[in-house]
Amino acid sequence: MHDDAKHYRYLVFIGRFQPFHRGHKAVIDEALKRADDVIMLIGSANLPRSLRNPFSVAERSNMIKKAYSADEAKRIHCVGLDDALYNDTRWLKYVQAGVKSITGDLDADIGLIGHSKDSSSYYLSLFPNWAAVSVPNYHNLSATPIRDSYLMGAAPTPERTPESTRNVLNKFKKTSDYQRLHEAAGFIYKYKKQWEAAPYPPTFMTADALVVQSGHILLVERRGMPGRGLWALPGGFLDPKESLFGACIRELREETRLEVPEPVLRGSCHSQHTFDDPYRSARGRTITQAFYFQLKNDPKGLPKVKGGDDAAGAFWLPLAELDAKKMFEDHYAIITKMVGL
Repeated sequence: MHDDAKHYRYLVFIGRFQPFHRGHKAVIDEALKRADDVIMLIGSANLPRSLRNPFSVAERSNMIKKAYSADEAKRIHCVGLDDALYNDTRWLKYVQAGVKSITGDLDADIGLIGHSKDSSSYYLSLFPNWAAVSVPNYHNLSATPIRDSYLMGAAPTPERTPESTRNVLNKFKKTSDYQRLHEAAGFIYKYKKQWEAAPYPPTFMTADALVVQSGHILLVERRGMPGRGLWALPGGFLDPKESLFGACIRELREETRLEVPEPVLRGSCHSQHTFDDPYRSARGRTITQAFYFQLKNDPKGLPKVKGGDDAAGAFWLPLAELDAKKMFEDHYAIITKMVGL
C-alpha cells in the first residue's frame, strides 16, 4: 500500500549503515517530514567486526543521531537488529520485536521507508500490513565503496558522508580494531588480485563439518586471515579430485584430529545443507556444503580433539555458550539453521 500524502506516527528504516552516508541521511530527512518519529533498525548487530561489518550498533547510532539537531535526534530511535541468514521468518520476528520495543504496539500507525530500487525494496514487500514509502536513491550512493576505501586507508569525503560519520571514522582509525581490519583488507585485496586475469570472478566451493555430541559442538579457532582468532566450523576448500563429503571428512581430520573411527563418523552424518549467501565471505563468492554429524552419547565423555593445519586450536563448546560475536563469517547462522536452535 502506498500513500504519498499520508503522515505517519512512525516510519521504519531498515539498513546496515556501514557506514551511514548522505544517501541514508536523505531517507531520514524525508522520514522526519512524513512521521512524528523515525525508527532506525540497524542490521548485522551482535556480530564480530569484519570487513563487511566494521562498526558497532553504538558507533552507527552515533553517526546517525549526531547528524541532526538535538530536537530532531529525539525523534530518531536507533535499535540493533540481529541478522537471521537463511531464516526469513526469524528475521521478520526480530524486525517486529525491534519496532515493538519503540511503539509498544504493532498495530500503531507504522510505515516502512526505503529506496525503491535496492535490496530494501525486497524488505518492503515482506511487510504487507505496513505501508511502504519509497524515496529515490540519492546520487546512487552506496556504503560499500566508502567502507572498502576507508579500510584500505582513504579518508571519507564530505560529499558522501556527514560530519558525524567522519568523526566516528576518524576516531575508529586510531584503534587496534581498525589496524586489524586494515591488515585484513590488504590481505583480501592481494587475494583477489590473483584472479584479476580470469574472464569472470571465480566461485569457490567449500565443505564444513558440524559435529555435535552430548549438547556440545566441535569448533576450531582460526589461525590465519581472514577471521584470525574467531571460532569456526572445521572445513575448507574442495580439492580438484574429491567429493564434498570427502573434503568435509578430510578437513575435519586435519583441523581437529577428532578421535572417532572413520566408519563411525561417516555413519553419523545426519543431514547436509547448502549455504550460499552472496556476501558470506570477504574472499569472494563462496558456497559451502555443511554436513551435520550427530555422534552418540558416550559414558567415557567427548572424543579428544587437537588443533591442526589451519586451526590454532580445536575444542568442544556447550551449545548454550555459542556466541555470534565470536563466530567467523556466517557459521553461527549455519549452526542455528542445521541444529534448530
